[in-house]
Amino acid sequence: MSLAQLIDSQALASRLHSPDLVLLDCRFALEDPAYGRRSYLEGHIPGAHFLDLEQDLSAPVVKGVTGRHPLPDPSVLVERLRLCGLRPDSQVVLYDDGPGAFAARAWWLLLWLGKRNGLYLLDGGLKAWREAGQPLNTQAPTNTPGDFTAHPDERLLMSAEQLQQRLGSAELTLLDARALPRFRGEVEPLDPVAGHIPGAQCAAFTDNLGADGRFLPPEQLRARFDALRGARPLDALVAYCGSGVTACHNLFAMSLAGYPLAPLYAGSWSEWITDPKRPLAKGD
Repeated sequence: MSLAQLIDSQALASRLHSPDLVLLDCRFALEDPAYGRRSYLEGHIPGAHFLDLEQDLSAPVVKGVTGRHPLPDPSVLVERLRLCGLRPDSQVVLYDDGPGAFAARAWWLLLWLGKRNGLYLLDGGLKAWREAGQPLNTQAPTNTPGDFTAHPDERLLMSAEQLQQRLGSAELTLLDARALPRFRGEVEPLDPVAGHIPGAQCAAFTDNLGADGRFLPPEQLRARFDALRGARPLDALVAYCGSGVTACHNLFAMSLAGYPLAPLYAGSWSEWITDPKRPLAKGD
């Protein structure tokens, strides 16, 4: 079974009272870091716990060393997830406002910690839930703390040093999940340097979605990533983005398409540019 699974609003509604369900609200806005928690308090899917991208799903930034969203300490994150009730057999459903980028970050972190089954993204997110006429409430969830034990899988990661050693390889497929203007270096609203890692291809994460905000069918996603990869080997694919968040959306989409889970350069562009000796590129 694929590591990436989707659930629709109707199916989730039928499972809301399941004792093995752990429901995680991952809403966030880069331009307004307080948005996610504020929105959660105003209304969330019944039973959902809130996870904040910067407080829960990232470690503190070390200026000049890390990217904007460093990976969290596994022991800290797993303790937070246990408070949400996470057990080895939990069925976990993750959602954000709809596009799925922040939910996909949490999905990838759970995989990294060793959770390999029962992980779902709510297809279309909270937008789809509302459109389906499903309820929201403001009640804090109550549950018994879980006993999930973390076993971080470092095979899912690639460091800046490892990636730099592979640059120029004819086999490498390096996919950048940012929008094309940022990839080209025409604009850069978040980081002090514009451009992309040499040899990368633009694979904007938003192109994984249809006009309705839901994921494209697996066969369409497969065709998308096959075209980007060409004849290069599957095991030479690496995903990155601005700070290690939206790249997880591409990894989720590739998994939906039947691809094996590729490594993530978690520091991504915002870490890459902290070392002026690392090469940069602009344009296509």
